[in-house]
Amino acid sequence: MSVSLTSKYIEVQNVEQTFKTAKGPFCALQNVNLTVGKGEFVTLIGHSGCGKSTLLNLIAGLTLPTSGSLICANREIDGPGPDRGVVFQNHSLLPWLTCFENVYLAVERVFGSPSRANGARGETKAQLKARVDHVLAMVGLTAAAHKRPSEISGGMKQRVGIARALSMEPKVLLMDEPFGALDALTRAKLQDELLAIVATTQSTVVMVTHDVDEAVLLSDRIVMMTNGPAATIGEVLSVDLPRPRSRVALAENTDYLHYRKAVIDFLYTRQSHVEKQAA
Repeated sequence: MSVSLTSKYIEVQNVEQTFKTAKGPFCALQNVNLTVGKGEFVTLIGHSGCGKSTLLNLIAGLTLPTSGSLICANREIDGPGPDRGVVFQNHSLLPWLTCFENVYLAVERVFGSPSRANGARGETKAQLKARVDHVLAMVGLTAAAHKRPSEISGGMKQRVGIARALSMEPKVLLMDEPFGALDALTRAKLQDELLAIVATTQSTVVMVTHDVDEAVLLSDRIVMMTNGPAATIGEVLSVDLPRPRSRVALAENTDYLHYRKAVIDFLYTRQSHVEKQAA
């Protein structure tokens, strides 16, 4: 899936991120340039310490770049906003609230208050409840709506986190290794569900992963990061596989295997060599 100049939705322009540490300045990212098209699914992959999560946090507006700029929907990113929903590896659910209540908090904040921009009234409690019910059904949690986090599995907790992000109807869904702590079978099931959800919502997605197969299965493009410090984008791989995608059908697909090999070659041949030189 190629991105034309007219389809720029997220733009990362000449971004550098340097952190102050006890040992002096640490440059995490340097000269990062990336364009993501509307409705595109992009994964960020690389070794630990390559700045994947740092770049995702910059797009989320959770941190601001040392230099350079980030743009979403033609507006500069200068902080967090409901237009960008974030799902972390740690689901960050409030343990004393039910699944429904955890999602309702986000919905109420975004849609329950009057809009200063256009003077629109906030939605009624019935409308807010309908929104929550809809996203919980989307992630298959209707039956667990009134259970607390301690009463559900790790995979279900991640579904609540995804539902909470989707409930705000964000323009962009940002995901930081959302399935990294799950067992292989649960991870595979949630990957398949994410494919179905994104096909329905047509969301623009940027996702951090360490998993090569996950990146190839989900992505339109895979952004491969060089090793840190001063990490940057080493290569961008377009994944031209038809959608909807089936992991079973792709298991022996020659194109799938080609993309998988290309990512492994970058990570474990070229970037592994760089690590040895720097040691």
